[in-house]
Amino acid sequence: MMIKKLLCATVSMSVMMSASMAAAQSAETIAAAKAEGMLSTIALPHDWCGYGDIIAAFKAKYPEITVNELNPDAGSADEIEAVKANKDNKGPQAPDVLDVGLAFGPAAQAEGLLQPYKVSVWDKIPDGIKDADGHWVGAYYGVMGFAVNKDLVPNPPQDWADLLKPEYAGQVALAGDPRASNQAILAVLAAGMAMGGAAGTEAGEKGLEFFKQLNDAGNFVPVIGKAGTLAQGTTPIVIAWDYNGLGWGKSLNGNPPVEVVIPKSSALAGVYVQAISAYAPQPNAAKLWMEHLFSDEGQLGYIAGGCQTARFSELVADGKVPQELLDAMPPAEAYKNAYFPTLEEVDANKVAVTGGWDAIVGANVE
Repeated sequence: MMIKKLLCATVSMSVMMSASMAAAQSAETIAAAKAEGMLSTIALPHDWCGYGDIIAAFKAKYPEITVNELNPDAGSADEIEAVKANKDNKGPQAPDVLDVGLAFGPAAQAEGLLQPYKVSVWDKIPDGIKDADGHWVGAYYGVMGFAVNKDLVPNPPQDWADLLKPEYAGQVALAGDPRASNQAILAVLAAGMAMGGAAGTEAGEKGLEFFKQLNDAGNFVPVIGKAGTLAQGTTPIVIAWDYNGLGWGKSLNGNPPVEVVIPKSSALAGVYVQAISAYAPQPNAAKLWMEHLFSDEGQLGYIAGGCQTARFSELVADGKVPQELLDAMPPAEAYKNAYFPTLEEVDANKVAVTGGWDAIVGANVE
């Protein structure tokens, strides 16, 4: 009995010491981050997955830290290039943190561009969406869909093949440059899978052929689609993550009304990962940002932005997600057959799309 009591006491003391050390480390990180005084983010549009409110909450939590928002409309490849270009630059043009598509995390890690950091809730994040050593970690995901301006397109397309119909002439756009944007690159994959291609190189090639047909038919608009172009009618149909369409509709407040359609033939899911630059000028502020994103508050911010998150199931099970947030999301039925491509499939598709877009499709998206 005495041994059991001693063991219990030892375990309890160990837990208390670990908690105390974690608290001390956190306090030390907070103090160091406040001394740094700045956090440089990149490629975080305010209507993307709730980032406007997430950034505002971080500013409110740490008013001593200025959030320097670099190039909000950049693609994942642009983010990586920004890290490379600023390796020796400790000024405000060097990003501290990254938000990139799944394929870009391991690629950046392989080039030595990321520094490892495990957030305090690391064990609550599924193993399949994080690097074992903490170089990158998945924060949220969405499903590829069509964001449609209902004033201009009263009969929204319901599937990929519909986009080729003459009634959609000069109306269909991507939400990024398919040579650099993870969102656009995976849109090509989704199209290729709908055309019968196996996820990876085959679907990438079939997706390129689909966009060639779309371009040849005069339906494709080589303009990067966003809330403004959707509302103005420059791009009345934008192929984008569902949460972006939902966010645009919310920001436009019904003028015009926006409908988000999940294609019937294929629902492709895409994970975005967070990472800290190996050359971050403000590494402690970067760590606070990571903790903020994966905290209950940060994860609820993503959910409010229409995204599924790394801790979604856990937060729902614990009753932490308000019912109004759940009610505002698309019905679960739309996601039940969502396909999560493997990292290998994502990489193979990326090579096919970025390498073949100019030669096969030939549309300069900008």
